[in-house]
Order: sequence, then structure tokens, then C-alpha cells
Amino acid sequence: MRRIESKAIINVVENLCANVNFELSTDVLKSLEKSVVFEKGIAKDILEEIIENAFIAKKERIPLCQDTGTASFFIKFGNDVIIENGDIYYAINKGVSLGYTKNYLRKSIVFDPLKRKNTQDNTPANVYIEMVSGDAIEITFLAKGGGSENASSLKMLTPSAGWDGVKEFVLNTVNEKGRNACPPLIIGVGIGGDFSSVGFISKKALIREIDSENKNIFYNKKEKELLNEVNKLNIGPMGMCGITTALAVFIETKPVHIASLPVAVNIQCHSFRRKTVII
Repeated sequence: MRRIESKAIINVVENLCANVNFELSTDVLKSLEKSVVFEKGIAKDILEEIIENAFIAKKERIPLCQDTGTASFFIKFGNDVIIENGDIYYAINKGVSLGYTKNYLRKSIVFDPLKRKNTQDNTPANVYIEMVSGDAIEITFLAKGGGSENASSLKMLTPSAGWDGVKEFVLNTVNEKGRNACPPLIIGVGIGGDFSSVGFISKKALIREIDSENKNIFYNKKEKELLNEVNKLNIGPMGMCGITTALAVFIETKPVHIASLPVAVNIQCHSFRRKTVII
């Protein structure tokens, strides 16, 4: 068994909160730079400003966006690991608290959805744990803003809807809500599971790298089909028209009941902030 002090996890998470909010993911930045070439007019200007903003944020150590997001963690926890002086939930939340308060990042979480009293340190985080073999902990942090989260949607289709029904729902969601989510977008699509799990897999899909290939050949083709159709919607950067409505579409699937076809669309803005660290 490998023993890891909770303090080590706290330090990693604290640094993640700062670095992710100050530095745009390299794959996203490269994708934006590629897209500039194909745009013109206002759309091109907006993409250039987004790229400039990323360089300024990194240099000045200031947030890429004023909405520094809900803190979500996707963790692969090795079954040969023991955490000392705390547990994984304590360590993650303590790290978030320190990361957001020390770096003056906006605290956006409230204790109660109706009473709306702020927690003052952006906790609690959303923590999703997958047990795996080994003696390491892989931590992926995703900071997701409220505007893009509000543009996400879920629908319980029936199996007869098939791929055409899934595709229609994705395109309708993007067409209806995508302008409000600060495009260019990254779109996570969850298909299958049940009401509670399909939303999770649609968010999990977002942690993939831009330009990564879906290992399933069938869904790899469907991702490319959806991306092509989304970019025909003429929403464009920041909703000002253009061909770069989305940088990527990622699909995650899960076994499903014979009577069900749940679909979730998780929309992410161009300020796509996520990073993975292994302890």
C-alpha cells in the first residue's frame, strides 16, 4: 500500500485552482489559433481577442473569465492508496478553499439553491471518484462557468428516436442556447444510462483533449458529423455569426434499459479550463 498525506493532495488542488483559471488549456488555444484562419470580419476579430485574452491572463496571472466556475473533479483513485490525516473529500475541498481565497478567484457557490447564501470559498466541489488498480491518484479539475452550464440540457427519448432523434436534440439545444454560452463551444454529449447518470457522462466527455479520437469508430464518425452540423448553424464566435460555433463534440455512452434513450448535452464555453495531475 502507498500512503499519501492529505496535505499533498491539498497542495496539488490549491495550485490547480489557480493555474487552470489563469492558463487556457494548450489544446484549446491551438484549436482557436487554427480557427482564426478560416474566419473573417467580426468573427475573426473575436477569436483574436479571445487568444489575446488568454496570453494576458497567463502573463498577468489573472482569471481568463470573471466566472471562475464550479469546481468539478474527476478522480481515478488507486486501490493501493491510503490517505493519511484526512480523506479525499476533505483534501479536495480544503484545496479548493485555499486556491480560490488565496488567489482572489470569484466564489460562486451558495449553501442553498433558494436561500442563496454564499459559502465564501467556492466549496463544496463536485467530486466524482472512480476506483482503479494501482497506487496513484489521477485528479482532473474542470472549472465550469454558470452561463455554459445553464445552456446544457437533458431529454428522455424513447429508443424509436434513434440517432436522428439524438442529433436533432443536440442541434436544437445548441441552436436555442449556444449563443448564451460564449462560443466557440466544446460540447459533451451523453447517451444512455439513466436520468441521473446521463448528465454525468455528458460532463465527463468534456475532459477529453481537443482533436482526440473517440476509440469507438461508430461514435467517432458521429462526433465529426455533429461538429460539422453545429458549425453550419452560423452562430459563430460569441454568437456574432461565423463558421466556428464549436471546436469539438465529444460523445460518451453508457448501457441503457431497453425502453429508454436518455440524452444529455453539456455545453462548455471557449474558456475551457481543465487540467490533469497524477500524484
